[in-house]
Amino acid sequence: MDRKIIGITMGDPAGIGAEITVKVFNDPELFEQCRPIVIGNKDIMEQAVRIIGAPLKIHPVSDVREAVFLPGTIDVLHIPGLDLSSFRFGEVSAQCGDAAFAYVKKVIDLALAGEVDATVTNALNKEAMNLAGHHFDGHTEIYAHFTNTDKYTMMLAHDDLRVVHVSTHVSLREACDRVKKARVLDVIRIADSACRALGIEKPRVGVAGLNPHSGENGLFGREEIEEIRPAIEAALAEGIDADGPVPPDTVFSKARGGWYDIVVAMYHDQGHIPLKLVGFVYDRELGRWNSVAGVNITLGLPIIRTSVDHGTAFDHAGKGDANELSLKNAIDYAIRLAENRK
Repeated sequence: MDRKIIGITMGDPAGIGAEITVKVFNDPELFEQCRPIVIGNKDIMEQAVRIIGAPLKIHPVSDVREAVFLPGTIDVLHIPGLDLSSFRFGEVSAQCGDAAFAYVKKVIDLALAGEVDATVTNALNKEAMNLAGHHFDGHTEIYAHFTNTDKYTMMLAHDDLRVVHVSTHVSLREACDRVKKARVLDVIRIADSACRALGIEKPRVGVAGLNPHSGENGLFGREEIEEIRPAIEAALAEGIDADGPVPPDTVFSKARGGWYDIVVAMYHDQGHIPLKLVGFVYDRELGRWNSVAGVNITLGLPIIRTSVDHGTAFDHAGKGDANELSLKNAIDYAIRLAENRK
């Protein structure tokens, strides 16, 4: 099988994206799995190589066809425009927000043109991006906008625990209002399709309730009765193995135990908290993160997009101590999705 071309954005230049990218490229096995290329700034990548102390060479290109895809080399599709004289690690700035946005827009264009088989994004800073005049809530909305996608959702994954969301970046009050049969059914369908794209032949979809105890038959709310359960029944009628509404305080434990291949969460934190509890591991004795793992995948797009499941970590930028596991996992998922794509 041909190794897939994976486009990896550098993320906000002031964050840890360049450094963890260097750490991932420092493993020669990466090139046995895929043909990776970074979309970002060559100077920041060279600086990151020096910070990490990796024996790697930056190879700037202006076209994917110029990439060499060789161990020991980081092909960087260079996007100019960053003023290095005013650049500082760990600072929110409009120029870094603009640069991070430009990297994302470029990798989307490359994927739509078929020049890369999948895209992987490092973290951008939403405040910086909005300061630059790009008014999006995050990567997911950027991808949806520039691929003209209406029905999409975020999936978080850590090992075999997978979660998709009915809503993400909205207030909790608005999130409750968005729990409607049509949207829940769309997300159940997307969840089922995502598992099949990962090679799971008969996905089992657990659907979380919104309210405590899934509403206790209407005692604590009627969303389960009026919106969620009808969506599940419609999914079952389509042949999707959906179960629920399952009380939110037990559905994730069941998923970890193998009851479900994926969970449909009703709002952002309902899905994010359990994933980050198992994926983010802090060592109290050593005072450091042993693991910052987890993958963010945007489902429903015409192209593949996976991402790290953490932010820019400005407090670690420029220090070389950031953990690259989440980026490695995101690349692994991108490869898997690209290889299974028909």
